Formats: sequence, C-alpha cells, structure tokens
Amino acid sequence: MRTAEYPDPERVLLHLSDTHLRAPSTPRLFDSVDGARRLAQTIGAIDASGIRPDAIIVTGDLADLGEPGAYAALRALVEPFAERIGARVLWVMGNHDERGAFRAGLYGEASDARPVDRVDELDGLRVITLDTSVPGHHHGELREEQLAWLADVLATPAPLGTILAMHHPPVPSVLPLAASVELHDQRRLAAVLRGTDVRAIIAGHLHYSTFATFAGIPVSVASSTCYSQDLTVPVGGTRPQDGAQALNLVHVYDDTVVHSVVPVEAPRALEHIDADEARRRLREAGVVPLSAARKDAPTEPIAVLR
Repeated sequence: MRTAEYPDPERVLLHLSDTHLRAPSTPRLFDSVDGARRLAQTIGAIDASGIRPDAIIVTGDLADLGEPGAYAALRALVEPFAERIGARVLWVMGNHDERGAFRAGLYGEASDARPVDRVDELDGLRVITLDTSVPGHHHGELREEQLAWLADVLATPAPLGTILAMHHPPVPSVLPLAASVELHDQRRLAAVLRGTDVRAIIAGHLHYSTFATFAGIPVSVASSTCYSQDLTVPVGGTRPQDGAQALNLVHVYDDTVVHSVVPVEAPRALEHIDADEARRRLREAGVVPLSAARKDAPTEPIAVLR
C-alpha cells in the first residue's frame, strides 16, 4: 500500500467574479444576458456537487450598474446557499460597482465613498480585500493610504498565510483593448507585496480565466459567471459571448494553493464514478489517502518537560 502525497486541503474557497447583476426591472445586459439566471445556475452546480467551501469570494463587478436592487438580488441568490453550507461570503468592489450602494446593500454599513478594504480571517487563513476601483472610471488604481494600510496588515504574518482578493488583476491581458482598463502603477503594489506571506492573488475583470505571477506571487483570474470574452476573436479585437462562463475553486494546502477552472454550463458527462467507487479503485490501486493514514496512525506519547 502507498500513502497519497497530499492530505485534504486546509481550506476550500469558491472564487466567483463579474456577476454583473441588474435590478429586476432593468433590461438585461446586451438585451439578452440574464446574469441572475447564470449565477443561480452556478450556485446550483456547486450545491449539487457536494463541495462545501469555507468561503465564497466574489471579485468585483457584482452589479452591472451599481443599483441597490441588483445588490439585493445578489444577496438573495448567494447568502441563503452560503448560510446553509456554513460558508462566509466576501464581496469585492469592481469598476461597475458603486461604493455607497455596495456598502449599504451588502454589508449593511453607512453609505460613503471610501474604498472598501477589509481583512477577514478563515481560521488562520487571512483574506485581504483590496478595492482597486476608481469612481466614474473603469481602470484600477490604489491610493497611497491603501498601500500603507496593506503594508501594515502584512507586517504580521497569518498562520496559514494570506490570499489577496481584488478586481483588477496585476497581469497582462491577451486582449489589447484591456490595456485601457488595467490596474495603473502596478510596481507600487509589487513593492508592498514582495517578501510577505501572500500566497495567491485572486481577481476578475477580464471575463476569461487566466494565470500569471506578480511580484513572485501566483495570480489566478476567474472568468465571469455572466458572460465571457472569446479569445479566438481575430487578433486585436474583442468579442463578448454568452457562453464559456466559469468559476474557480481554490484549494489551500500547507505548502501549495491549487486553482481549478470550472465551467458554469455543465458539459455532457461521459462517466460518473461516485465517492464509494473512487475509494474502491484507490484501494485496488494500493493508495491510501494521506488524511486517512494520519487518522489511523497510532498516537505518539507526548513528552512533558519539567
């Protein structure tokens, strides 16, 4: 028998982005895309899978027009599911969001125009939410006071490290037009992040799944649950599409973080191996899950020093 290389993950995060919900009375995006229906489909797929994340993180552009009714609709879709499975919900500001309505509608706070920067703890895993939005514009920026605040928070490492969640990703885009709405002066952020306990940066904004590194840190960009960008568009152009929507699963282990892209529209299954059959096949292959091996291991006596 052989023990598997990795135990169960320490934490599991559901990373959604760019839901672009509109108030129920507002016309649909592109006159046809129903962001609420797509988000409900996304939540239904996760629920049916049995995956139970520790937190649901939505990295910006939650509402398409910043309407209070859109934030109410978003909460009505996400929070009952999160409460039922015991998951925290962390919201991130995007360029389509409105800070006042965002604060009031999602966090029940007084409406104001300050950046929405937060620190949340998930039993040792720290999640920092950084507001890169610029009111009235679609590009991203970070104020000096935000960077100073971030540096102060990161001065003390967290037990399981830090995940940085933001909307505008600090990575190049393969679509040239995206340069007009990118995060400005990224070197300033890099200077703050180097040498800290940030294990991953998760973001959105681009409407397609992509990966890179920034200041030596892995960056994972989740596509939109609402609509995606077609990367086969003739070079130099851009072509939004109602298809290929996706979410990310983030599995946090002791020594690595795994990001997995999951399509919202479930493809046709070719085979279904349930959990019992998977365990049987592992036994047949002579593989014992590391978590099970640890559970069955004899307890070592603890030496008491006097």
